[in-house]
Amino acid sequence: MRTIPQQESLTVEFKSDRTCLPDADLIAAIVCLANTEGGTLYLGVEDDGTITGLHTKHQNIAQLSAFIANRTNPPISVRATIIHEEGHNVAAIEVPKSSRLVATSDGLLQRRRLQADGRPQCVPFYPHEFSSRQSDLGLLDYSASPIPQASPTDLDPIERERLRRMIELYKGDSSLLNLDDDELDGALGLVRTIDGIKAPTLTGLLMIGKESAIRTHLPTHEVAFQVLENTQVRTNDFYRTPLLRTFERLMEQFEVRLEEEELQWGLFRVPIPTYDRRAFREALVNALVHRDYSQLGTVFVRLQNDTLSISNPGGFVEGVTLENLLVVEPKPRNPTLADAVKRIGIAERTGRGVDLIFQGVLRYGRPEPDYSSTDTTTVRVIISSAQADIPFFKMIVEEENQTGRSISLDALIVLSHLRTERRIDIAKAAQVIQKNESMARSILERLVEAGLVEPQGIKKGRTYTLSASIYRQLGQSANYIRQVGFDRIQQEQMVIQYIRKNGRIKRKDVMDLCRLSRDQASRLLQHMITEEKLTAHGQSRGTYYTSR
Repeated sequence: MRTIPQQESLTVEFKSDRTCLPDADLIAAIVCLANTEGGTLYLGVEDDGTITGLHTKHQNIAQLSAFIANRTNPPISVRATIIHEEGHNVAAIEVPKSSRLVATSDGLLQRRRLQADGRPQCVPFYPHEFSSRQSDLGLLDYSASPIPQASPTDLDPIERERLRRMIELYKGDSSLLNLDDDELDGALGLVRTIDGIKAPTLTGLLMIGKESAIRTHLPTHEVAFQVLENTQVRTNDFYRTPLLRTFERLMEQFEVRLEEEELQWGLFRVPIPTYDRRAFREALVNALVHRDYSQLGTVFVRLQNDTLSISNPGGFVEGVTLENLLVVEPKPRNPTLADAVKRIGIAERTGRGVDLIFQGVLRYGRPEPDYSSTDTTTVRVIISSAQADIPFFKMIVEEENQTGRSISLDALIVLSHLRTERRIDIAKAAQVIQKNESMARSILERLVEAGLVEPQGIKKGRTYTLSASIYRQLGQSANYIRQVGFDRIQQEQMVIQYIRKNGRIKRKDVMDLCRLSRDQASRLLQHMITEEKLTAHGQSRGTYYTSR
């Protein structure tokens, strides 16, 4: 079986070695990978994936790692191995992603990108792109950079008053309200002093700058709000205004288009919105705060049919992936801007805004937010406005009312998965909550204790379903029977047959007979007693059961 990939990608590079690849070309390709996402270079493979093998001069790769380290600056530490495939030797050179900009010893600096047809290519790494790369790696806070050509007169007093008003409105850091203008600018990092001269930072100009100054000094800032009906464009507004003004305008645009269904719940009417306000606000703030302001591009907020999508230029920062999005520590691309927004109060203060996005969507029984179209250049989240699952929503609210606290995101994710997939095991639960199996087991057992979930089977074969009472609340009792009912009926018949043959049965016998845990056997016996199928005799360990 072939182990070498069939085609190139952003992290896979093929190099032909039939005519002995020049050293300079090899080093350039290594640098290219290191300055992007890292990856593997296969020496001895053609661009079309055909394996042609190594040139005789490259058969001995013992010194290859040292050679590459000597020809790169700073040195790159690679791992090279020989793979024998299809009758040929191929060198697999594993290149780590570099946390610094890397050049060849001759000063060549390149990076890797995908062309429109999906094929990778190496392109020059220009100086104006350095700040974007360093921001991605968390090595540079671009939002704290002063803008030398700008002056404090480019800051708008009206926007500063808007900032103060929003601190009160969103219950931000009230201590900021006691500061004068200069102190406020300093506390939020809106202005920096260099050689005794004050200059607005990118954060300052972006948040409270005059519109004309933003257009001059920060041309990368642009936000679009679009409403599409199939192929028809109903709204197509672009904003290059200060960030707080833009935020308010976008919230207004969202509110006037938000629809709500009213749910009569006892004496109260509970609104069910097409999109959760808090989820929208956090997704919008994330896009505005975490976008890459060093590159041209637009933040798009797009309402189309039954979805809301929000995208921003700049992929996930270093260390954040789709697989750890829910658990990774907050890593803002623009720390100064992110801190200012949190202190004003319009963003989640712990930096876990993504949790609020998921909670705001899942509690209504809708599909989870979709980040799957995110790539190295763009972060995109798609939120569905599918019909809310009212019984599921009521179940969540009733559980919260009973416990006096909000249901955890982990529990909500597991319950949402069970709502659609019916069953879950510990391994799958760990995957969906992005935590280890020990944490997943703990979450599931707490849900069992709360009466929301029931375990089925034992040991490695154990799975979990929504409990019978929850299926009744959801109006899906038939689904419960389909999931676990036949097992329960079969187990009851096995118990009755055992009693007919032996006259009585104990809990230990039930555990062995039906392959159940102690608690599951106890629940089965108690259920059969409640159904008046069995009678219990004796106490404690001496208890046994007979048919009625």
